[in-house]
Amino acid sequence: MKTEILSILRQTKGYVSGQELCERLGVSRTAVWKCIKKLQEEGYEIQGINRKGYRLVEIPDVMTPSEIENCLWQKRKAEEITDSRESVCTGRTRSKQPDCAEKKESERAGCADKKNPELPDRHILPYRVLYKDEIDSTNTWAKREAEMGASEGSVLVADMQTAGKGRRGRSWSSPSGHSVYMSLILRPDILPERASMLTLVAGLSVAQAVRHDLGLDAWIKWPNDVVISGKKICGILTEMSLQMECINYVVIGIGINVNLKDFPKDIADKATSLCREKGENVHRAEVIAAVLHRFEKNYFRFLKRGNLADVKDSYNEILINCGRKICVLEPGNEYTAISGGINEKGELLVTKDDGTKAAVYAGEVSVRGLYGYV
Repeated sequence: MKTEILSILRQTKGYVSGQELCERLGVSRTAVWKCIKKLQEEGYEIQGINRKGYRLVEIPDVMTPSEIENCLWQKRKAEEITDSRESVCTGRTRSKQPDCAEKKESERAGCADKKNPELPDRHILPYRVLYKDEIDSTNTWAKREAEMGASEGSVLVADMQTAGKGRRGRSWSSPSGHSVYMSLILRPDILPERASMLTLVAGLSVAQAVRHDLGLDAWIKWPNDVVISGKKICGILTEMSLQMECINYVVIGIGINVNLKDFPKDIADKATSLCREKGENVHRAEVIAAVLHRFEKNYFRFLKRGNLADVKDSYNEILINCGRKICVLEPGNEYTAISGGINEKGELLVTKDDGTKAAVYAGEVSVRGLYGYV
């Protein structure tokens, strides 16, 4: 009920009477009062005046389930209104069902040899948000929850990590009060070797959210770093659990520098934050909601074919390496090449100096610009 009350207060410029809230939600005045009190305890400044009702004065920078779910609800609602207006203007109607997904590879009976279910035109992930002030790692927490049966779409968010993880076992600096640390549990019906593509889906979703919802010029550095002004603002770590050679669950961890103003000397020239680039503090729950909203669209596009065919054009449009000369760092091998974007597998297509072409798989490979990080 907190989410519903927040939505009503957000949409109303003036006061909303307690009676109106009771009637719209079908609850008692006492229930409304208790919810208002809980919201105030979470940091919301809600003014209550006799015979006028309640008014939302200030929204705190909190990442509670109520706040994130409310922000996400508003984005979905705004999209529905936009789509409805476009349909009226163009005379178009949405098709009820898209074409069936193409057949999966059939060599693994009972795992991924059947077609994906037909997907509805509007794809909604059943997000369920969990929040803690402090955790060792949201990915570790997510894996514990997944092992206990947490459903697809579970989103685990923390204000601080004491043992944040990055790629290749690196630690991820995770101070409190400034950034987004979250992990998403998925249970996709795909072959295990395709799970790594979800890292690119997540990177695309973050970049799109920053571009379209925050108005910042974000780019992707292959495979999944999101950068602004040539500096990194986001890191993504994907982990997978298998059962009988089939995917049990996938956990995607996303860390975004939001309101950090200062960085350690060793990464100061490579990292930035949304706050520094925008010139003002950014509401973290809005960032999370924007990413989740973009992700669910890209995720279902990915599931439709089981690869990146339907999202690679969007990805390549904002791939900062595309068309540039890069340095490919493979274990025991280093060479320069021209980047040509990704294929449907998420491999980076490159043309080497001698004219030969290659498809580079992320794995243990890194890509750098000739003269710096990008």
